[in-house]
Amino acid sequence: MQDYPDIRWDMNAAEIEAESFRTIERECPQHAEMPLPAWRVARRLIHTTADTRIAESLVFRHNPIESGLAALSAKAPVFCDSNMIRAGLSLDRLRRLNPAYTRDDIHCHISDEDIAAQAAATHRTRAICAAEKARPILDGCIVLIGNAPLSLARIARYILEEGVRPALVVGMPVGFVNVVESKQLLALCGVPQIVLEGRRGGSALAVTTLHAIIESA
Repeated sequence: MQDYPDIRWDMNAAEIEAESFRTIERECPQHAEMPLPAWRVARRLIHTTADTRIAESLVFRHNPIESGLAALSAKAPVFCDSNMIRAGLSLDRLRRLNPAYTRDDIHCHISDEDIAAQAAATHRTRAICAAEKARPILDGCIVLIGNAPLSLARIARYILEEGVRPALVVGMPVGFVNVVESKQLLALCGVPQIVLEGRRGGSALAVTTLHAIIESA
């Protein structure tokens, strides 16, 4: 008879999560040195990627968790650079801080017809055009970037040159072109931000970060 791997079939979802967190804390000793709200974010990102090294690249600037929680409580709009982020954000979690949240409070323009036309006409990326369309809501907004570095760079320019002040920027674009540079540009901005430095990032990590912030409410 063939031997199967030793799968623990009798565990429920809560038990699996708890055991995962115990493993993360055992393998990531940095958690003892991090404030608990920051560790909740790091732990969730590690849980999502199964990579404890991700905590070494995670940077918190200008009290981002406190600012993010205050903005969510006030039902701040959310701008994201991908429909994957928009679909992945949990309304139930947002409503823990403000029951009035609806899907319409989460803005993503990347697939808008006018954005596609503008990008083609101006020979620029849709990510840049979508960030420009979001300009009227950026003050006090929560910005989640998990895909497009040029979207993050455009918003950083608004912050530096026009004094725009988002309540929180999660800067986690992924890739090989403009990624590191866009994060470096954001670092020049004196706004609350959580950044995954280097090339790593992704829409799932941006979603996970906001959900983890809500855990500290």
